[in-house]
Amino acid sequence: MRTFFAWLYAPLFFFGFLAAGIWLVADGLPVPLLLVLLAFAVMVSTLAERYLPYRTTWNTSHQDEPRDLAHALVNEGINGLGVITIPLLAWLLPNPGLWPSDWPLWLQLAVALPIADLGITLVHYASHRSPLLWRLHSVHHSVKRMYGFNGLMKHPLHQTLEALGGVVPLLLLGLSPSLAALLGFAVGIQLLLQHSNVDMRIGSFRHVFAWAPVHRLHHLKYGRVGDVNFALFFSFWDRLLGTALYLPSYRLGDDVGIGDRPDYPVGYVAQCLEPFKAQAKSTPATAPHELTLALEKHRA
Repeated sequence: MRTFFAWLYAPLFFFGFLAAGIWLVADGLPVPLLLVLLAFAVMVSTLAERYLPYRTTWNTSHQDEPRDLAHALVNEGINGLGVITIPLLAWLLPNPGLWPSDWPLWLQLAVALPIADLGITLVHYASHRSPLLWRLHSVHHSVKRMYGFNGLMKHPLHQTLEALGGVVPLLLLGLSPSLAALLGFAVGIQLLLQHSNVDMRIGSFRHVFAWAPVHRLHHLKYGRVGDVNFALFFSFWDRLLGTALYLPSYRLGDDVGIGDRPDYPVGYVAQCLEPFKAQAKSTPATAPHELTLALEKHRA
C-alpha cells in the first residue's frame, strides 16, 4: 500500500487539486474559495507527510510553524492584492488581444504555466547570482527542514519580484483576473509538492515536473552545490540552463539550510529585516564525502 502511495501521491495531488481549482473558477464560484481549497491542500499534504515521511525528524517541530504561518498569510495576501489590481494594470498596460481567452480554462492554464514558470525561474536563477537579490532570497533558504507548508515561506519583497517575473509577460498578453488567481493557486499547490516531506517516487515525471525529489537538492547548504534545479514547475528549464541535477541515491538530512549562516534568524520579523543588515563574511560548510561521491558519479 505504501509503495502505491509513494508513486501516486505527487501526480494525484498536483492534477487533482488543479482540476478542482479549474472546476471552481470555470463554474463561476467565488475566486476567494481557491484559498479554502489551498488550505485543504495544506491539510492533505500534512497528513501525507505523517503517513509516509521522507525524514521523520522533518515532521518534528523546530518551533518554526508560527513563522511559516506568518510568511504564508502575508505572501498569499500579496497574491490576492495582485489579482485585485490586475484590472487596473490591464487598463494601464497596452493589450494586444493576444491571449486566447475563448479557449477552455484548463487549456489557458496549460499555456500560462510554462510562460509564468520561465519568468519565475529566471528571477530565481538571478537571485543566486546577485548578492542583493540573494539577501532577500536567503530567507527562503534558511529553513533547516523541508515540509510542504514552508514552501510558502519567502521574504515578501522576493515573493513580489518572482510574481512580477511570472505574471507581467502574461498581463501584456491580456491575462484575465480569474486566470491569474488560478495561476496563483497552482503556484501554491506546486510549492507544497516541491517542499513536501513525503517519501514520494516520481520516476520519469522528474524530466517534466520539479517535484520534491528534484527540488530538495536545491536546498543543500554547501556553497554552490545547491545552485541547481531552479525551476518552479517544469524541470526542463533547468536542462536548458544547464543547472539540472538528480541524485536518486542521496538522501538529505541535516544538510538543508545556509551552510555559512547557521545563525540565521528564525522569527518572522527578524527574517524580514535581516536582508537589510550588514552581512559578515563567513566560511561555507563542507559537503560530506557521501554527497561528493554522488556528485562525481553524476558528472561521470
